[in-house]
Amino acid sequence: MEKGGIIGHNQAKAPKTGAWRYLKPEIDVSKCIGCKTCVPHCPEAVMEMRERSEAEIEISGKFAKEKELVDIDYEYCKGCGVCAQVCPVKAIVMKK
Repeated sequence: MEKGGIIGHNQAKAPKTGAWRYLKPEIDVSKCIGCKTCVPHCPEAVMEMRERSEAEIEISGKFAKEKELVDIDYEYCKGCGVCAQVCPVKAIVMKK
């Protein structure tokens, strides 16, 4: 491969690896401040930011209206717990 080359990835052909996960990261909507710290630390790149729903804004309070919320693709999450470790406000908790 040449230096700086990009490896193509076909998401449709990727095996769904989340089924063998032992622990699952869960987001506490009331604590998540939308800092995006967890996103680049995820080794599987299964985390992304999205807008909060009306119900999530009510739970989070008014400060969260402009703040995004992290979302996890559980079909590919392996439950490594890195996201929970790097979260500065401990909004991610690993659960069975």
